[in-house]
Amino acid sequence: MSTFQVAKCLAKLSKLSSNHSKVLVTSVRNHWNKDHKPGPYPKTESERLAAAKKYGVHPAEYEAYDDDGTGYGDYPKFKAESGDSKDPFYPWDYPELKRNFEEPLHVEFDLIREDRYDVTTKYTPSCKIQYLQFIGVMSGLYLMFWICEHFKCFHAAIPKQYPSDGKTHYTFD
Repeated sequence: MSTFQVAKCLAKLSKLSSNHSKVLVTSVRNHWNKDHKPGPYPKTESERLAAAKKYGVHPAEYEAYDDDGTGYGDYPKFKAESGDSKDPFYPWDYPELKRNFEEPLHVEFDLIREDRYDVTTKYTPSCKIQYLQFIGVMSGLYLMFWICEHFKCFHAAIPKQYPSDGKTHYTFD
């Protein structure tokens, strides 16, 4: 590339950055792409079909989030499936994330990845039982503390002997 071409590219870049500096800085620093932003909530059947095609989801499987002000728009609603519950021996395109190329992500993908919270695990005790276990353990510890504070126990000991006039407490004979 010649020096003139480099100067021409830099001039174009400076014009672009001066005119659209906020957009340029935002897109470079935050890796924002306007194509990844969800569109408005689909109100008609044709909008719903277009949104399903946009995200690569079969129209029969496409369901958008409710329009409750969360900002999800036309993004598809997927069943939450953690990385721990996916097959580790499947030939994934991105094996560290257990996902394939152009596979749409769950809205809370950053929360339910393999190294985060597992939404598919059903824990044995319910929340009520876990709460009662916690209260029981803490109450037991407090009871032991209270007993040990109010009922002191010591090893038997005689009063300390201090030397006084006229008494021999020890000899070197």
